Amino acid sequence: MKKIILLSALIAAACSAPEANQYTAALALNSSTPMESTSFYDLSATTIDGDIYDFSQLKGKRILIVNTASKCGYTPQYEGLQELHTAYGGEDFVILGFPSNDFGFQEPGSEQKIADFCQKNYGVSFQMMSKVKTSGRSGHSVYQWLCNQMQNGVSDASVSWNFNKFLIDENGTWVAHHASRVDPMSSEITSFARGK
Repeated sequence: MKKIILLSALIAAACSAPEANQYTAALALNSSTPMESTSFYDLSATTIDGDIYDFSQLKGKRILIVNTASKCGYTPQYEGLQELHTAYGGEDFVILGFPSNDFGFQEPGSEQKIADFCQKNYGVSFQMMSKVKTSGRSGHSVYQWLCNQMQNGVSDASVSWNFNKFLIDENGTWVAHHASRVDPMSSEITSFARGK
């Protein structure tokens, strides 16, 4: 009995140590259980150039988030995304591209290779981010927010392939999820981009 009490005391002491608390916090951050509801503007991600991109700077803007890949049948959609950005991007509308190797291993390159590919082949000038996992349970925090009603407060969604598109309004509210086949210059997307 004394051994059990001593062991319990040691475990309690270890758990109260700063290192243990940091470890517990790290486990919580990497947990496959989605976080509680949070504001879109509390999120952040790393750009393809390695800078932190704080989503609070997106307040008042309409946003399209798309998971991209360089070796996919939908890769030519980069052209439409760039056209959309050229036509409507700026103060009121922003595109964020998140490369991902989740589907068919169709984005195997480094951030530099991805950036070079996008610029050389499609003249991409909208904001590209570093490569992420898109799972709604264990992926990047942005995709956990996009895919889980518990976090975004509106709807569950599942990223089914490369070039799925999510729309977030100027108030940070989840608006819609579109499958890969929906063209960036479709009426569903362009009307959102225009704010109509």
